[in-house]
Amino acid sequence: MREFIPPATRFIDLPDGFAMKRGGALHGARIAYESFGRLNVERDNVILLLTGLSPDAHAASHPDDPSPGWWEAMLGPGRPIDTDRWHVICVNSLGSCKGSTGPPSIDPRTGEPYRLAFPELSMEDIADTAAFAVRALGIERLACVIGTSMGAMSALSLLARHPDLTNSHISICGAVHSLPFSIAIRSLQREAIRFDPQWSQGRYDEEHYPQRGMRTARKLGMMTYRSPQEWDDRFGRARLSAEHRGEQRPFDLEFEVEGYLECQADRFSHRFDPNSYLYLSRCIDQFDLGESCGGTAQEALSRLRVAQALVMGVQTDILFPVQQQRQIAEGLSAGGADVQFLPLESQEGHDAFLVDIGRFGPAVAKFLSAL
Repeated sequence: MREFIPPATRFIDLPDGFAMKRGGALHGARIAYESFGRLNVERDNVILLLTGLSPDAHAASHPDDPSPGWWEAMLGPGRPIDTDRWHVICVNSLGSCKGSTGPPSIDPRTGEPYRLAFPELSMEDIADTAAFAVRALGIERLACVIGTSMGAMSALSLLARHPDLTNSHISICGAVHSLPFSIAIRSLQREAIRFDPQWSQGRYDEEHYPQRGMRTARKLGMMTYRSPQEWDDRFGRARLSAEHRGEQRPFDLEFEVEGYLECQADRFSHRFDPNSYLYLSRCIDQFDLGESCGGTAQEALSRLRVAQALVMGVQTDILFPVQQQRQIAEGLSAGGADVQFLPLESQEGHDAFLVDIGRFGPAVAKFLSAL
């Protein structure tokens, strides 16, 4: 087990004995973050960026780490989230393997990785630790909270639990809870990892690693991150060339789309910790904003103290369908917020916000320019 921490990552120590929502506590824990742009004298130009399941805190290049970040085209000088104006703090989620304390981190009580001794994780824990990190950096009020995918869930939780932290929000491809289809997919992903004999109840190492399970989990994920329309346009029924098919075994790869999934699995399987994947995946499925706030999702949304919001999604998203973003927009509007809802036509599905910057960028830039 090991963590995958970008070189410019910085850390905020959590209070010792940090209590988790579903029981248990963390000792010697930390939250990883990176920051972009300058904090102004008034300290009122801060945006908090909350990520999806797998990204680290390195959202964009900067002098301390010039390598491209996961949202490079969206964040930086002159880009839609313009760091000539904004000071952006990107937080790596609690439970991850990218710097924040998670299952592969060392438990100071034992000197060994937590593995499955890590307490059950909730979206509320992720929200609370992100809010703690912001305040620990001396920020009393945020200009905006931006959440993407899973990060949109943790952003809603943060708004509910820390109402004085901001009154402006951008929600991208998020939801108040998971629908049965996405729960089913993530259940299969977890099953693929857990049923790999090398998983060994979470006690794997580099020599005995559940690679087959991780590869299958990633392939299932990739099928939901993009849309059927994109698969058709990008691959059709094209076959792999002979050089890419190699030595064929019965029922081996034949189509280009299969080769693409193989490539994605190769890149991911040893770049994310399997136990972290299990914890974060289950955390997404268990989150329910209404349940967390003691009512329905619509009641919870209408009670959020948000003055203005931009809610975005894409018509081709099958993981968090666009009606879930419409639900967020309508709920915030019912509470009196000035909400702009944009259901975009991008073919890239759930991952459109990462790649279709031409559609997402202008709307984000316009919203932020009015703050």
